[in-house]
Amino acid sequence: MRLSRTASWFLLAFGVWSWFIWVSFVRNLWKNGSGLAFDAAGDPTSYFWVHLTLAVTSFLLGTAVGVLGLRSVLALRRESRTDRADGAARVDGADGADRAGRADRAGRADRAGRPDSDTSA
Repeated sequence: MRLSRTASWFLLAFGVWSWFIWVSFVRNLWKNGSGLAFDAAGDPTSYFWVHLTLAVTSFLLGTAVGVLGLRSVLALRRESRTDRADGAARVDGADGADRAGRADRAGRADRAGRPDSDTSA
């Protein structure tokens, strides 16, 4: 499957955003002093476990999406470099063939003693 450049960069940005958001979320969850994440004895509550599971799952999915975006961006860059190299080779090759063709037509015209034309008289 081939992704567009826009989609590739979006997926990569989503992966980076996921790392930032969910790592920050877990850090804030860990430091939570409101009594929601930890009870009075300091043990994690169900709120903590549910939100930690949510954060880890989202972090892993975001990482997978980011990796897909990164691989796609890198593939598009490789493809772009290859296309530019192929394009330069085609331009050089076409230019050389064109010059050779003009020289050949000019040589035929000189030998025939008449100007070059595509039609034969």
